[in-house]
Amino acid sequence: MAGEPGQRPGATSSGATGAGANGSGPHDSRAHGSRANGFGANGFGVALPATIRPSLTRPGVARPGTDPAQVPTVPFRPQDVPTMPDPVGARGTGPRTGPRTGPGTGAAGFAVPTARPRPSGGALLLTGSLGMGHHVMAQACATSLEARQMRVRTLDSLRMLGGPGGRLGEAVFRGMVGVPGLYDAFHFNQLRTGGRIATAIDAVSSRFLVPRMRDELTTEPVSLVVSIFATGAAATSRVKADFPGLVTVVFCTDVCPHRLWVHQNTDLYLVTSRTAARYVRRFHPSAEIAVVPTPVRAPFYDPPTQRDARLAFGIPLDGRCVLLMSGSWGLGPLVEVAEALATAGVWVFAVAGHNAKLARRLAALAEREHRVIPFGFTDRIPQLMAAADLVVTSSGDTCSEARVVGRDLLLLDVVPGHGRDNLQGELEKGGAEVAGGDPRSLTRSALAALERVHPPTRRVARGPREWEHAFGAALAQVGLTPGR
Repeated sequence: MAGEPGQRPGATSSGATGAGANGSGPHDSRAHGSRANGFGANGFGVALPATIRPSLTRPGVARPGTDPAQVPTVPFRPQDVPTMPDPVGARGTGPRTGPRTGPGTGAAGFAVPTARPRPSGGALLLTGSLGMGHHVMAQACATSLEARQMRVRTLDSLRMLGGPGGRLGEAVFRGMVGVPGLYDAFHFNQLRTGGRIATAIDAVSSRFLVPRMRDELTTEPVSLVVSIFATGAAATSRVKADFPGLVTVVFCTDVCPHRLWVHQNTDLYLVTSRTAARYVRRFHPSAEIAVVPTPVRAPFYDPPTQRDARLAFGIPLDGRCVLLMSGSWGLGPLVEVAEALATAGVWVFAVAGHNAKLARRLAALAEREHRVIPFGFTDRIPQLMAAADLVVTSSGDTCSEARVVGRDLLLLDVVPGHGRDNLQGELEKGGAEVAGGDPRSLTRSALAALERVHPPTRRVARGPREWEHAFGAALAQVGLTPGR
């Protein structure tokens, strides 16, 4: 499939909802490499100073002979992330079901009141391709806005930088994460405080993104811009004065939003904890803030029973079973842990995400250890969670999804910087433990956790209505009143 992981050329607007996201079937070697949960929360981009701004191109329309990834306004739909369906008859196949969605239908098919858009109509969502977390939140917002009769389109802030800028941002981030302690130092010393290096990165990125944002909003005016990526928030704040009546919203799910998320021309911040609200007011004391629950994609509200899920995947009903994953980047010693757990008699769903090397290693392990069932990037996480007794993962949106399905968590402390903040936030919510990073201690923690959580926990009481009601109230704060 053409394009970067998580991006498809072609003019689109956010329409159907996706399932629940990390993609291919067992033994699929076509996985690539980002995250479903830990990394998207950083949200900064880096642009090369030498980047030349290309002429304005209509969203999703590539000029002949150009790389679509370099077109400055390539729309992104989370449901368009390339996935490979499980082969018919392969181990782990089974029916896929999900509620219908459409106008007036929010999360999990929950009916919501519609809003009357402002005269220019429509909403623009700005996400970023550092992993999948931002895209998942953008998808949730798009579903809820479209249920309120708003026309929605989604753009990738990093791709809008043009040229190699977006790919450079991801490469720099990956490189920093790969050096122990480096990203921790940068996050806590620069991003958290708004240090000189962080503000310089913000300024350079905005230098390239602001003209493209101005062109985008002039070509296709909207009433509302929701930034789910810090780079997009900075550019939107800088162009807001040029578009009277434009409402600007920032949605950050981090426990401690860093300085680059906060800008004076933001009308409303959506955060998921009171701690996050206080971090926003550190830099914007008079900020308008709404605390909302983390949205969860529809299929997680209606998973199969554990019995049905296990029968579909061929897992013994009385066996111990773990879902092992670490975002779409697949960080941590997943292969070693999967092998140790399987040796101890535990069935392991091992999800590589977009990490192609990890996917190949897990497939090789499964050839000699039948209790390991490998996946690449799969949309079957709700079914895998339902079949498992325990979810072993890094901090991120997967944690909220596991709580909806009713599974306890064993958290991997492998995401530096904002990931450590978010891990502490998950521990405070309960139903979660944290494990060490080496395979031996992680395996011990997983086996001990299985003893505590068997039989699996029940589903939590929270349903989709909580997000829809909170999101609707937040829209009312910025003048988009549902039902009027």
